[in-house]
Amino acid sequence: MASIVLRDVVKEYGDGFLAVKGVSLDIKDGEFVILVGPSGCGKSTILRMIVGLEDISDGDLEIDGARVNDRAPRDRNLAMVFQNYALYPHLTVFENIAFPMRLAKGRFSEEEVRERVTRAAETLELSEHLERKPANLSGGQRQRVAMGRAIVRDADAFLFDEPLSNLDAKLRGQMRTEIARIQRRLGTTTVYVTHDQTEAMTLGDRVAVLRKGELQQVASPRGLYEQPVNLFVAGFIGSPPMNFLPGRVDGDTLHLPLADVPLDERLRAAVGDRSLVIVGLRPEHVSDAELLEDDKAATGVTFETDVDVTEWLGAELYAYIPFETEPAVAAKLEELDRDLDGEGMRSQAVVALDAESRVREGDRAALWFDPARLLVFDPETGANLTRDEDAAREIDERNEKVRRASLDRAQRRDRDAAGRRPDPGSRSQPERAAS
Repeated sequence: MASIVLRDVVKEYGDGFLAVKGVSLDIKDGEFVILVGPSGCGKSTILRMIVGLEDISDGDLEIDGARVNDRAPRDRNLAMVFQNYALYPHLTVFENIAFPMRLAKGRFSEEEVRERVTRAAETLELSEHLERKPANLSGGQRQRVAMGRAIVRDADAFLFDEPLSNLDAKLRGQMRTEIARIQRRLGTTTVYVTHDQTEAMTLGDRVAVLRKGELQQVASPRGLYEQPVNLFVAGFIGSPPMNFLPGRVDGDTLHLPLADVPLDERLRAAVGDRSLVIVGLRPEHVSDAELLEDDKAATGVTFETDVDVTEWLGAELYAYIPFETEPAVAAKLEELDRDLDGEGMRSQAVVALDAESRVREGDRAALWFDPARLLVFDPETGANLTRDEDAAREIDERNEKVRRASLDRAQRRDRDAAGRRPDPGSRSQPERAAS
């Protein structure tokens, strides 16, 4: 295992295009860090600079405390799993996994090669497929073969470049859990690139959100979700995405297109002397008022609105509510929509209601939310004015404790299992021949 540190790393291409603009990131030994963002944000470029496939224009890259800017990829002891798996079609699964060890001529004996491949195949549940060719494997099995090739190298870190993008939704879910389980078991430092925020939220110890080559925020998934630093992070993290509503301040009232909200002490401090702000409301923080008990309904804001479209998904109900935005913030929200790879469609809010809700399209519905859940953003800079630095720090400290405990448990289980596993060298000659 090894730590990976990027200090003000820049990537500028020959035509002057700045793909990465001074990114600094400290990845701890054994940590699972996700690089996430829309297409073209620079996440894959950063990964390729770490592994040595792209030159670093400026800044420093350190692996386990040593500067490696000028080291060739083969001298960095990193294992990369590509989006297209990069398997050799004419080789068996066994030989595909063994390939990195074959390249290190003379370093591994045949017995060591077989032992490492067998151990990796057991970990990845590929033991029954070692004699098959890649063409005869499913997408998930090919992905596991690519991971096996990384595992046997005994690399200091694993690098994944959108490894699940070629799989269907069901396989992606299965492989997410496999990757998380294996990373915890091996305890290997891992950097994982994806544009899929579900992967980012479920896999990463910490997530680094990138926008146009600039690092926006690095935090635990919960930290990003509850305490985003700006509009972009708030809009990128969460599914369905956060609703952004113009908020006009009039005395002690914040007027939203959907409802009027009394300004409590927290909201008043966030708004300051601004007359117009952007308000963030997550879909899951809105409820059907008809399903609430009276005492809870009294603590929040209830409003009536016309519902345009509904989508019932079994576990929840999405309701879509059109609204008119303020011309003064329309340009900012349109820019944000473009950055988030949106389609620039009409302004509408989406709310995620309980599946028991009877709200349907065309209804005049009574809905409810808690103003304490609202986020307020500066309409010019996009900064989160309601961000609580102490709460953000507490979330990430708690996340780090959980990460260490989880890593310790997984490695303890692996040591216990290794103690119970028979020594390969103790097998009889016929057994070794049969294998």
